[in-house]
Amino acid sequence: MLLSALGFALMAACVKEVSGLGIPVLEIVAARAIVSGIISYVDIKRKNIYLWGHNKTLLIARGTVGSFALMFVYYAVTTLPLAEATVLQYLHPVFTAILALFFLKETIQRSTIACIVISLLGLFIIIQPNLVQPNLVQPNLVQQNLQLDSGVNYAWLSIGAGILGAFGSAVAYVIIKKLTKTDDSSVIIFYFPLAAFPISMIMLGSDFVVPSLAATGLLILVGIFTQVGQVGLTKALHCADANKATAYAYVQVLFSVFIGWAYFGEVPVFTTIMGGGLIMVGALINVLWKR
Repeated sequence: MLLSALGFALMAACVKEVSGLGIPVLEIVAARAIVSGIISYVDIKRKNIYLWGHNKTLLIARGTVGSFALMFVYYAVTTLPLAEATVLQYLHPVFTAILALFFLKETIQRSTIACIVISLLGLFIIIQPNLVQPNLVQPNLVQQNLQLDSGVNYAWLSIGAGILGAFGSAVAYVIIKKLTKTDDSSVIIFYFPLAAFPISMIMLGSDFVVPSLAATGLLILVGIFTQVGQVGLTKALHCADANKATAYAYVQVLFSVFIGWAYFGEVPVFTTIMGGGLIMVGALINVLWKR
């Protein structure tokens, strides 16, 4: 799980770096789809199972939803500090719990209610600087310093993309939960690049940028680190209880904070640390309550 968390954190860092080289988000999604598609296809052939699966309607839905969710996540990663984008992605337990109630008929436990309340409070604290109305008159120097200390205003589009990415991930998780009864995990994964590549290329249109050698290397690393994250996650879930294993996934936030600080020079503001801490606490309560 620690290797998985590191893989996903490095993937996000590569996405942010290659975006800085002028590669559009949709092109990054397409490049990841190519790498993921090749690896998934080889894995299916190795298992000698039917390539196209059984529940094709849900498989296509999973691929489509996952594609748009990834676009939102990558946009947030490229336009927000790495720590903030990663924290917003971990709102997905809130959405998953609510969707599971309606579509999987799962009951919401007290721990899940606590997770939802605490996580939403954390989200409010993170975006709180954006909610402060600017004064009509020019603030004095003391007021300006207080505003700078209280937090940083981020673009609403970037925050919205981060939240939509988490929601899309939750929808994908619910669909995957249904698909596990009919299809192999490798087939489910294969339908993501199968949908992501044509969707991203159509939406990209004439904005395609021929990547430099450095950008090409980073795009390949995005796919490789993604696979490291997915393989680590799969192996951990095979070796340990799901609740115990997924608890370690939240170490990704710490990795992202460190990479953001060490490589991109991003120091999380107080509101991010406080709000992100609450989101992590809420998620961990949901995961560890039964233990």
